[in-house]
Amino acid sequence: MRKVVITAALVLAAFLLGRMLGPVPSASISSLEPAAKQSASELGNVAIDAEIVQAFNAQRGDLPVESAGIVTKLLADDRDGSRHQRFLIRLSNGHSLLVAHNIDLATRIDDLQAGDSVAFKGEYEWNAKGGVIHWTHHDPAGRHADGWLRHEGRVYR
Repeated sequence: MRKVVITAALVLAAFLLGRMLGPVPSASISSLEPAAKQSASELGNVAIDAEIVQAFNAQRGDLPVESAGIVTKLLADDRDGSRHQRFLIRLSNGHSLLVAHNIDLATRIDDLQAGDSVAFKGEYEWNAKGGVIHWTHHDPAGRHADGWLRHEGRVYR
């Protein structure tokens, strides 16, 4: 019970902080020098990051999101069905997510390393480990909103 109360208080604090600070302008991301590295708090959208935590706590998904995080771990590619480049990121509020980037439809980020900043636009799906960001690519069928990843000034869609 104590964990639930603490989690609820943290989510509320993140939400209120997001309301006070407002979103970080995304235009600043595209003007980065290719080698520039920034923290997730400089790139991330605090309000969206709080929404992701709320979605995680409510166990819901299908949430369109656009934010950024710091790569904490590179994982092996998922080669079952459509191939996906996989890595973990930490948001500005400390929440961890899996990014599953379809490399059958989009270009792989070959030079990705732990500690790198990655901006993303995609869809959040709940799982018990923090959630997954997917649809970080163009939908060739045109039935789903296009997403992308941005790393060191280059967009992968």
